[in-house]
Amino acid sequence: MRPKGPKTLLRRAGTPLYLVTDPLNIRYLSGVGMSAGALLVTPERYLLFTDARYGERAGREARKGIAIRAIDDLQRYLRKGVVCGFESERVTVGGRARWAARHRGVRFVPRPNVVEHFRRQKEEDEVRALRRAHRLTRELLRRIPRVLRPGVTELQVARQLAVWSLEAGAEGLSFDPIVAFGAHTSSPHHAPTSRALRRGDIVQIDVGAKVEGYCADMSEVFFTAAPTDDQRRVHGVLRSVQKKAMREAAAGVSTHVLDRLVRDRLRTHGLEEAFTHALGHGVGLEIHEGVTLSHKRPEETLLAGEVITVEPGVYFPGRWGMRVEDMVYIS
Repeated sequence: MRPKGPKTLLRRAGTPLYLVTDPLNIRYLSGVGMSAGALLVTPERYLLFTDARYGERAGREARKGIAIRAIDDLQRYLRKGVVCGFESERVTVGGRARWAARHRGVRFVPRPNVVEHFRRQKEEDEVRALRRAHRLTRELLRRIPRVLRPGVTELQVARQLAVWSLEAGAEGLSFDPIVAFGAHTSSPHHAPTSRALRRGDIVQIDVGAKVEGYCADMSEVFFTAAPTDDQRRVHGVLRSVQKKAMREAAAGVSTHVLDRLVRDRLRTHGLEEAFTHALGHGVGLEIHEGVTLSHKRPEETLLAGEVITVEPGVYFPGRWGMRVEDMVYIS
């Protein structure tokens, strides 16, 4: 949930001021989409600093309570002796050096994941955008069988997904889609190539539509001929463990517990070693944000209002692989 005023955010940061320069975090707090600018959090208000390119947009889009200033005025608020937190995981070493040169005497203190902490729990407007992006992504996947004809290439299918997303009313795709045919499916993050589809190929699609800046993410497997007994068995197991994990995903549940639940069930089918990535991740303004469902990452507890993916997959190098992925709205 968005911080209830600037003091809430500053308590999280533990500094008297906090400087936000990441465009997505600026958009989240102010409502204004722009590629460059700054938002300074003070105890009294949010100050949005823009240049001439974004002045009119800021006037139209800024949320109530956001004060808009010219970017050149930022120096007036960052005076010698001031302590100011900043997004240390978003700012380059060179960027911080330029700030130090421009704002001499200001003590810039690294404070990571301050805005991101609030972004985990979505508000109603965010959930609406995510659900619409989710619906459009389902529609993209529904259309896939119509283009799976021998001779079509992975790149052609990827381009078609981008066109369909725009035709459906999305802003575009959340990420470059994964389109993999045959043995290419054994690579979880395969980049589409000119490889042509052959009858009997297994097909892996991973795609997401973007709506109002919010990203959906889904994966589906398609068969261009009757699957082998092994493929049918593995697909059934993945569907079963995915459904179980999605039912168990709720506020208060540990990310490690969900990950272990799936891995334990895959082990009973001799498939755990073929599951080589995290079970899922948070989604929102970024395709990966918030939690990661993995025993290899710090344990966290799911929060009400969070939106995550659940995506078990197994991969057999040089042969084939498959992944099923859907989004879960935590309550």
